[in-house]
Amino acid sequence: MREIVTLHLGQCGNKIAQTFWETICEEHCLNERGQFIGKHFLPLQRINVYFEEAPCCNFVPRAIFADLEPGAMVGLKCSRFGQLFSPESMVNGMLGAGNNWARGYHTEGAEMLDRIMNVARKMVEGCDCFQGFQMVHSIGGGTGSGLGTLMMENMKDEFPRKILNTFSVIPSEKVSEVVVEPYNAVFALNSMTDCSDETFCLDNEALYNINMTTLRVDKPTIDDLNHLISMAMSGITCSFRYPGQLNSDLRKLLTNMVPYRKLHFFVPGIAPLTSKESQCYRSLSVSELVYQIFDEQNLMAACSPSRGKYLTAAALFRGRVSTRNVEEQIANVRQKNHGTFSHWIPNNVKSAICDIPPAGMKMSATFIANTTAITQLFQRLLNQFGTMYRRKAFLHWYTGEGMEEKEFVDAEQSLRELIKEYESQEEAGPAGSTKGSMLDDE
Repeated sequence: MREIVTLHLGQCGNKIAQTFWETICEEHCLNERGQFIGKHFLPLQRINVYFEEAPCCNFVPRAIFADLEPGAMVGLKCSRFGQLFSPESMVNGMLGAGNNWARGYHTEGAEMLDRIMNVARKMVEGCDCFQGFQMVHSIGGGTGSGLGTLMMENMKDEFPRKILNTFSVIPSEKVSEVVVEPYNAVFALNSMTDCSDETFCLDNEALYNINMTTLRVDKPTIDDLNHLISMAMSGITCSFRYPGQLNSDLRKLLTNMVPYRKLHFFVPGIAPLTSKESQCYRSLSVSELVYQIFDEQNLMAACSPSRGKYLTAAALFRGRVSTRNVEEQIANVRQKNHGTFSHWIPNNVKSAICDIPPAGMKMSATFIANTTAITQLFQRLLNQFGTMYRRKAFLHWYTGEGMEEKEFVDAEQSLRELIKEYESQEEAGPAGSTKGSMLDDE
């Protein structure tokens, strides 16, 4: 069994934890105390990937919760599944990060790092076949970006051959009014480019638009956005947690989805997504699911894949679906939109099928795209970053914590180089040749 340790960092990560673990427990037939209440034992076959069995016959999530604020864990402990988590897995600071990357990385976060790493070591030592870490954080906040960066760098040093997978919430001015979020996000992305192996970009702007346009929620709340994130996380991890026709895990995703080391920023999407009043008018079939997951309105990052190229993609289906039907529908999409798929990577759309559908559904699908269109999201952050930095706005918050102005220049330049690398692959052919020099001859 390939175990995974999950880290929830900051206020955003802990709020997502409430909905994510509630969803996972429901799918594996566990009650609020982690006791199995199912009628058959299929949900228990691979439950050790995310849970460890305690002596009192209950299952405890292999998860760590950390925040620099002292009262951050109160909401988690008082939630419906608050008693599910071990008190030793909750680590909090005393002063908070104040939405400042430098405080999470240089000062407050550095003081708390050893406590978190000790908890992580104990969990890893209790695993039979440890595969890697899964980090859930927001790169707009001080804890999620600063402490998250510090954690990633230390985990890569201490566990160099293990996979580090992140679910990273990207800030948007539509959702938050914290003006320094672009600073925090660019600093975090600078480190994630080198330290993370797989990053799922969960853009608050796209999540907000999905609630407004597709689900027709008049005033989306943070809980509405977190519900979509937990659905995506559940779909992405289902093939780790259940047996199926075509299984997947962190290592297979890394092998099939990342053609170059730095190009590991994925755009997730889920289906079906339909407003409550329209559900009874829409058919649910494999063709409909495939149509939806390739629709940019269902993607959880505010970018348009039609203006880029799919380097690789993965379609993860849940329910009783035919493998042949899945492959045919994906082949049809590739044929109709061949211009948006990279020609130099053959068979670059992989599929996985899990026989267990989500609760209350017959079938569903989760989409993971490694597309050059992700540069649209990065460019948005760079524009916001540059607008403030040119006026030296709020720099004293960061320099007062020990940072230098040169770090701002380096972080901006690093993200620009990442954008250039994505753009160079958009028109590249085999062995780095350009599209015009090789593909036109075909």
